[in-house]
Amino acid sequence: MDFFVDVILPIPLERLFTYSVTSSEAEALQLGVRVAVPFGKSKIYTGLVYRIHNEAPQVYEAKEVDRILDDFPIVNTFQLKHWQWIADYYMCSIGEVFRSALPSALLLESETLILKNSDQEIDESELKDDEFLVYEALQHQSSLKVQEVSAIVDRKNILPVLNRLLEKKIILIKEEIYEQYKPKLVKYVKLGDEYLKEEKLESLLESLTRAPKQSQVVLALFQLQAVHRKPVKVSELEKESGASKAVINSLIEKEILKEYYFQKDRVNYEGESENSELKELNEFQEDAFKAINRSFEEQKTALLYGVTSSGKTEVYVKLIDECIKSGKQVLYLLPEIALTTQLIARLQDYFGEHVSVYHSKYNVQERVEVWNNVLNNKNKARIVIGARSALFLPYNDLGLIIIDEEHEGSFKQFDPAPRYHARDAAIVLGQLHNSDVLLGSATPSIESYLNAKTGKYGFAEIKRRFGNVLMPDIELVDLKEQSRKKRMKGHFSERLFLQIEEALNEGEQVILFQNRRGYAPIVECTTCGHSPQCPNCDVSLTYHQFRKQLRCHYCGHHMALPESCQACGSPTLDTKGFGTEQVEKEIELLFPDAKVARMDLDTTRGKHGYEKIINAFEQQEVDILVGTQMLTKGLDFRNVSLVGIMNADSLLNFPDFRAHERCFQLLTQVAGRAGRTQKRGKVIVQSYNPYHQILNQVSVNDYEGMFKEQLYEREQYKYPPKNRIIKITFKHKEYNRLNESAEWFAQSLRNSFGGNVLGPEYPAVARIRNQYLKHILVKIPKGTSVSGVKSSIRRIEKSFNAVSQYRSVRVIYNVDHI
Repeated sequence: MDFFVDVILPIPLERLFTYSVTSSEAEALQLGVRVAVPFGKSKIYTGLVYRIHNEAPQVYEAKEVDRILDDFPIVNTFQLKHWQWIADYYMCSIGEVFRSALPSALLLESETLILKNSDQEIDESELKDDEFLVYEALQHQSSLKVQEVSAIVDRKNILPVLNRLLEKKIILIKEEIYEQYKPKLVKYVKLGDEYLKEEKLESLLESLTRAPKQSQVVLALFQLQAVHRKPVKVSELEKESGASKAVINSLIEKEILKEYYFQKDRVNYEGESENSELKELNEFQEDAFKAINRSFEEQKTALLYGVTSSGKTEVYVKLIDECIKSGKQVLYLLPEIALTTQLIARLQDYFGEHVSVYHSKYNVQERVEVWNNVLNNKNKARIVIGARSALFLPYNDLGLIIIDEEHEGSFKQFDPAPRYHARDAAIVLGQLHNSDVLLGSATPSIESYLNAKTGKYGFAEIKRRFGNVLMPDIELVDLKEQSRKKRMKGHFSERLFLQIEEALNEGEQVILFQNRRGYAPIVECTTCGHSPQCPNCDVSLTYHQFRKQLRCHYCGHHMALPESCQACGSPTLDTKGFGTEQVEKEIELLFPDAKVARMDLDTTRGKHGYEKIINAFEQQEVDILVGTQMLTKGLDFRNVSLVGIMNADSLLNFPDFRAHERCFQLLTQVAGRAGRTQKRGKVIVQSYNPYHQILNQVSVNDYEGMFKEQLYEREQYKYPPKNRIIKITFKHKEYNRLNESAEWFAQSLRNSFGGNVLGPEYPAVARIRNQYLKHILVKIPKGTSVSGVKSSIRRIEKSFNAVSQYRSVRVIYNVDHI
């Protein structure tokens, strides 16, 4: 009997592919094991075994599995079910979910090697210049990688060169497979086995009297073993004995010392384990804690609505503690990596080495280690903190999922597929594991709050700040009025300037918020009005003064700041608008004695970028912190008395149905960083339109008012939460083909769904990386089957792809577009 396996490949194709295996392989294989399989003419992919069966494929001849990569499954059945749900719901393939979920080091890659054909007689005079360069390089090296050939001929597209060399039989091509993950091995030394007897040891020490350095190494080894009573690292021995590596290596060669290796995790918790008592909850936290537990008993997801600085983390900690005691795993999701730095320290104080961290700033090797620790249910991975990707880890006994700051847009993945929302996907994961799910926020999303009000979610709230500290005093400043009276200092109103001065005099810290990085979003010539544009995207270049550069924030294109206008040659270049860099510069001029730091994407690129800035601010080494929305989310600074919002209008005037909700959330969150201890904090919001409804709701902390107003508006215009939305994006480099194809698709959608189709319309930035974009919105009214709508859209897509000139247009689905 023949045996076959269905394999998930990490590519965007709907179907699974079937490969043949021998009967002994079929017995050894299990679901969730990785296999290397050939695909296409010469590519080798890492696939995942999804099903083992006896049915041969009808349409094609099944190829054989190249090799089996694991002895045990590295993906469990919970994950496969969850991935299938994500693929179905967010309209992508399970292969795309697989590629996104697995750390890239676990996805074997095949690398094409170019080898010399030694059987062929070659006439060098017949070779073209670029062919000769490759041929010559192969005289000195046994093989070349594709990128090395690219560097030799100094061209990106090297396929024509390789094809010509293949035709002339000068080269051969071979696929080399390599595994990317390597465990970290630490080198230890001990005394050679034969010298463990006393008489041998004596004669050894005597013989080493003529080699004082070697003798010193052996004595240092004794000393380290006696003091630490644990294996001795080579690096420790070097330090203790003062000898070089060469001396230690010569002792190893003589077999006086013996080296051996231990596998060690790259990320380790160095502190004491569990060294803090859990804090007692106050009465408001206790009430919320009980309400959450009641919801869990009713098998409901719970929403915790706690104002900023109300001590939600303490409630989470108590729930985590109970879950850990029952022997289950905990997943703690956060929207922003910056948040993990503060939280990890707090949770490690309580739970010691049980805490593992998983996010994109960790390198692939570190991520594989966390994956393996969770898979093997190790003690050090009882609690996993991470950004949205932590959702995909191989949990096998998940007891509690906490989604903190659940309203955050960063929980939604935009590119590449799967375009999932981590909050919604986590709730489904909780249902699969039958675990408790808690959403927490000071400004819940309208969807979650509505679910709580209608009884779909359980609800708990904490209305008072911890320690009964007053909510910050929010003051709106009219920039129009200030400019008219000439009371502005750069971008600072007189009111904000005086408040910063007062805070600094009292030794308190200040946060300034401007949701734009760089120095200025536009550089303009005052003579002819020209401003430099990105050649690949429809957007003007942002000026970064620190690097004296103009940069595109979409594709990364950059150029040096020109001395004069590129259009008319006039040197009259001026900047329009302002970003964090400009705020930082102005503050340094206005308050030369204050220490200023900036926190945005440019200053937090490294692995520990966030940590350094946050720690410096916590230790009060920085007086004023300028930043983008990274600052807003749940960070806890004790000594901040003033928060300044430089320009609230940029948040309000945004072409998006969620703009007002987002603006309310963002401003409330930023305001919540002020006055978290005894003294009441102060927030100053600068705006050209201080009478705007949203700004007034923020100033009196009227979440309920904002919720009712936004809900009413969205019901009127058929937007979520009452209606669902699917956004379809079309991408192509040819403007006319894109227009034509998007119009065809929209017409087909209108035939099915009538007036619930909006578009096709160009977005605000209509070209990115030389690809034109167009959007269509499909609104799904309440009561309509969402899966029915999706299958209708899929049918239209099939017809669309049957039209030959439309086939090259890329169609992207974004379900529950945020």
